[in-house]
Amino acid sequence: MDNANFTDHFLIAMPNMTDPNFAGALTYICDHNADGALGVVVNRPIDLSLDKLFEQIGIALEDERLKDAPAYFGGPVQVERGFVLHRPVGHWNSTLTVNDEVGLTTSKDILEAAGHGAGPEQIIVALGYAGWGPGQLENEIKQNAWLTVPADPALIFELPPEERFHAALQSLGIDPSMLSEEAGHA
Repeated sequence: MDNANFTDHFLIAMPNMTDPNFAGALTYICDHNADGALGVVVNRPIDLSLDKLFEQIGIALEDERLKDAPAYFGGPVQVERGFVLHRPVGHWNSTLTVNDEVGLTTSKDILEAAGHGAGPEQIIVALGYAGWGPGQLENEIKQNAWLTVPADPALIFELPPEERFHAALQSLGIDPSMLSEEAGHA
């Protein structure tokens, strides 16, 4: 597992996850390398519409389909900063390309374009991100804190947030009711 790369994978929090930031969380890993990992929780909408968020940051939101969409809790790191998970990748000032379909952008130009209806077709705006130092994520996986599965962008962008966690489990062939809080090692 030392050479494992979980970029473009989901982390599914196991029932024994005690960190309230991640209990019941589905996290999309956008980058994983020797320096650590960066991800965005994709199933935790917060009580803040994009209309209100754009108003707070001084950007007009003219795209009607986005006005009532929620912002998300992306993770406990830099919660005052916005992270836009989107597809297609496009060409923005500060984008981490996750794969051929999905990017993570932190520059304001993507929000300005989205506000005018010229942004990516599908976006999730998250406040904060999830981060792990070197070897930390691998250790948490070894301790059965997370299940991993290759990510399906459709699960992020086409399902309601409350269905994403269970859909990720089902992609592994796991019935959520069968998970135990007790971890075992053979």
